[in-house]
Amino acid sequence: MGIKNFFKKAFSDMKEDAKAQHEVDKANFAAAKAESKAQFKEAKAMGKSETRKAIMQERRDEQIAEANKRKAEADARIEKLSK
Repeated sequence: MGIKNFFKKAFSDMKEDAKAQHEVDKANFAAAKAESKAQFKEAKAMGKSETRKAIMQERRDEQIAEANKRKAEADARIEKLSK
């Protein structure tokens, strides 16, 4: 009887693990599907000149902000060493 119960429990555990993995797979598939759709919509939107211009301007603004931040940090280091 010990062996029978062992295998019964083992197969029951495998069944539960398979169900749990199936849920993970479904969630991953849904996420990949949503990401794919988002990429398609973004690519489609880039075909419109006003959308593309707005996105490019936003990227440039972020780059300018980052450059200004780095410049301010460098100026602070220079000022600290000048004293």
